[in-house]
Amino acid sequence: MLRGLTATDKKLWQLAVPMILSNISVPLLGLVDTMVIGHLSHEVFLAGVAIGSSVTSFAFMLFLFLRMGTTGLTAQAWGEKQPNKLRQSLLQPLLLALAVGLFFALFHHPLTEWILRVMGTEQKTGDQAAIFLSIRWLSAPATLANMVILGWLLGVQYAKAPLILLIGGNTVNILLELLFVLHWHYAVSGAAWATVIAEYFSLLLGLYLVWRVARQRHLSLKLHWAELTHGLSRLFRLNRDILLRSLLLQLCLISFTIIGARLGTSIVAVNAILLMFITFTSYALDGFAYAVESVSGEAFGEKNSAALQAIWQSACQQAAIVAVIFCIIYGCFGERIVRLLTSLPSLQQEASHYLFWQAICPIIGVWCYLLDGLFVGATRGREMRNSMLVAALGFAITLLSVPVIGNHGLWLALMVFLALRGVTLGYAWIAHRRNNSWFDLTR
Repeated sequence: MLRGLTATDKKLWQLAVPMILSNISVPLLGLVDTMVIGHLSHEVFLAGVAIGSSVTSFAFMLFLFLRMGTTGLTAQAWGEKQPNKLRQSLLQPLLLALAVGLFFALFHHPLTEWILRVMGTEQKTGDQAAIFLSIRWLSAPATLANMVILGWLLGVQYAKAPLILLIGGNTVNILLELLFVLHWHYAVSGAAWATVIAEYFSLLLGLYLVWRVARQRHLSLKLHWAELTHGLSRLFRLNRDILLRSLLLQLCLISFTIIGARLGTSIVAVNAILLMFITFTSYALDGFAYAVESVSGEAFGEKNSAALQAIWQSACQQAAIVAVIFCIIYGCFGERIVRLLTSLPSLQQEASHYLFWQAICPIIGVWCYLLDGLFVGATRGREMRNSMLVAALGFAITLLSVPVIGNHGLWLALMVFLALRGVTLGYAWIAHRRNNSWFDLTR
C-alpha cells in the first residue's frame, strides 16, 4: 500500500500520524484524572473537578482561534518565504494570548465566584470547584500561549511538535497528579496545581522548540515595533470570525448535554458513553485536518493551485478510508466497545438503540473536519463563521424532533450539524474553484 502512495499522500501521512498520536493523549489524560480523583474518600471531590474542568475547557476553547489563526497565517508566510511575516504570525498572537491569559489570572477570584453563582451548584460541590478554578485560572497565560506556539510550529510543518508538546505536558501532568493527590493528599488543589505546572512546563518546552526551529531554518525572531503593529487588522478580523465560530460550536455541544439531561439520568449516562465514540473519531480525523491546514496554507502562500488541488484530493482519499474503517469497526463491534466502557446491563441495553448513529457519524463528519483544515490554511474565517451559523440553525431546528422521537432527535440534530458544516464549506470551496477566486481574500 505504501508503494502506491503519491508524494503528497506521504507528506500528509507524515504530518497526520504524529498529530493523531498526540491527540490520543488528551482523552487518556482525562481518563487518568477521573481515576485519580475518583479514588478519593468522597464523590464531592470528583464533582468539583468535573465542574472546574468543564468551565475552564469551555473558556479556553473559545480562544481556539489563537491556534487556528496562527497556523493559517504561518503556513501562508512559510509558502511565501517571508521571514518578517513568519515572525509576525508568532509574536503578534503570542502577545495577545499573554494579555488575555493575564486577565484571567489576575481576576480569577471574582470570575470564579460569578461562574459558580450562575451555575447554582450545591455548597459542598461548589466549594471544591472554587478551589480548583482559583488555581486553574493561573495557568491561563501558559495555556493560551501554548495554543499559539503549537499553531506556529504546525504552520512551519514541524510534524513532531504536537507529539512532543502534548505527550510531554500530559506526562508531567499525570506524574504530578499522582504525587500531589495520591501521595501528598492535596486532593482537588493537587489536581489543579498539577495542571498549572504542566502547562508552564509545556510553555517552556514550546519556546525551546520555536528557538530550535528558528535556528535550524536561519530565522531571526527579533521583531521591530513597526513590524509588530503591521497587519493587526487582518489578525483581529480573522480571530473575531473564528471566535464566533467556536462560540457557536460550544453552544451546540452544551445544548446537546443540557437537553439530554432533561430526558433522564440514564440518557445522560448513555450519551456520555456514546460521545466517547465521536471524541475518539474526531481526534483521529483532526490529525488529517491539522495536516491539511499546514500544507494547504503553504500552497496558498505560494499561490500554487495545482499543489492545492493535489493536497485536497489526497486528503479526501486518505481520510475517507480512515472514516470508513471507523464506520465498520463501530458497526461490527459497537456493542463490545460499550461493554468495555460500562458494566451496567441497563446502560448497555439502552446504548444499543443508538449505536447506528455512531456507525454513520465518521463518514458524515469527515468532510467538515477536512474542509475546516482547508479554510483555516487559507485564513478564510468569515466563511467558517457563516458555515457554523447555518449548521447551528440546522441543529436548533432539528432539536424540535426531540419531543417526538426522544434521544434519537438529539443524535439526528448532531448529524445534521456535522453534515451542514461539510455541505456549506464544500459549496464555498467549489464556488471559489469555479470562479478562480480562492487566492483572493477580498472576494
